[in-house]
Amino acid sequence: MKLIIHGGFFSESQTNQEVKQAKQNALKEIVEAGYKYLETHTALETVVRTVGLLEDCELFNAGTGSQIQSDGKIRLSASLMDGKTQRFSGVINIEDVKNPICIAEKLLAYEDRVLSGKGAQDFARENGFKYYSPEIPQRRKEYEKKLSDSIRLGTVGCVALDVYGNIAAATSTGGKGFEIPGRVSDSATTAGNYANAFAGISCTGVGEDIVSGSIATKIVTRVSDGFSLHAASDKTLDELKPYNGFAGIIGIAANGDIYHDDTHPYMVWALCDGETEVFE
Repeated sequence: MKLIIHGGFFSESQTNQEVKQAKQNALKEIVEAGYKYLETHTALETVVRTVGLLEDCELFNAGTGSQIQSDGKIRLSASLMDGKTQRFSGVINIEDVKNPICIAEKLLAYEDRVLSGKGAQDFARENGFKYYSPEIPQRRKEYEKKLSDSIRLGTVGCVALDVYGNIAAATSTGGKGFEIPGRVSDSATTAGNYANAFAGISCTGVGEDIVSGSIATKIVTRVSDGFSLHAASDKTLDELKPYNGFAGIIGIAANGDIYHDDTHPYMVWALCDGETEVFE
């Protein structure tokens, strides 16, 4: 069993020690809770549960605490992929819900498995997901002061390998902040979240760069074709260099390899395979 999570990028990690410590503590607590859950649940169930915990933590830009867009509203995106069944589901730019990853989970059983905007919100309400405002006072203050780009590179994600050898990946984001309403991030696409029987990948960074590089899909495909997870990840991230692409990845391969990397510092992450490691 293995589990790895990320909490997006945190470029202030070298200067704001208080926030850095808070994120280290939160990621450690969440990855250990997720790993304990994985002991008695599938990879698919575990990534939903773990990303839900990340969405509920105000330190990260997903679910509660998400960034506010240019029109003053919060729109959330999340996706889920089961490596065993190869089914992908997601919601794009959904408003007024607490855990978009749970709505993506609900959609997994439907024929129409990726919904956006009002359609996604209507589906959520019809399936018992109540109104919830993910805005916190800190985000409103940041919105009013127009956050610098360096602070807005946030997403959360989880990849799990269960006792049966199955892999699943889940990713959730509150967007980059101040974007044009309707902008689609990578998090609810296979470029940012992908898994099959060979590997699973969750991405964070600049969504447009991740989509341009088709990062998650490309890494998993390369692992399927015989690359090691490390080699597949390095080759794929190297291909972002011509346009200075900004991305980070976490991943697990079916052979148990676990890996994380980024093109720019500083992605925050934690993993657990019986022992816990957290970014420093």
